Amino acid sequence: MLDVHRGRMTWRRLRVIIQHLPPESHTMTALRNALPAEELERQADEGEPEKGRWSQAEQLLAMVADRVARLEYVVACANTEKSKWPDPPEPLRRPGVMPRKKKPAAMTEAAAETLFRLINGGAA
Repeated sequence: MLDVHRGRMTWRRLRVIIQHLPPESHTMTALRNALPAEELERQADEGEPEKGRWSQAEQLLAMVADRVARLEYVVACANTEKSKWPDPPEPLRRPGVMPRKKKPAAMTEAAAETLFRLINGGAA
């Protein structure tokens, strides 16, 4: 509210108002978009989106969407040859957290066999 003694808003009150804006507000979106790449990467590694400023309903909706995508993936894998499986689904991005970096693909049997032959002098 306004400081009745001076007829204007205090800096403290302005800070409290901004801190309690909804995450989807233009101000909060602009603040997130202005974060440097290093901070976004730190948040991707250390972030705890479940402690973020999403409402409980938004968190539950994201969880449901992630689980439905996972179910679709499992059904697709169950009805497809292993060599043709799709990539697993990425979870929905949470506010202010960059997606996690993909892990390197696992080595196939053929690649492991080739590597074994190369290490043991079979390439000569």
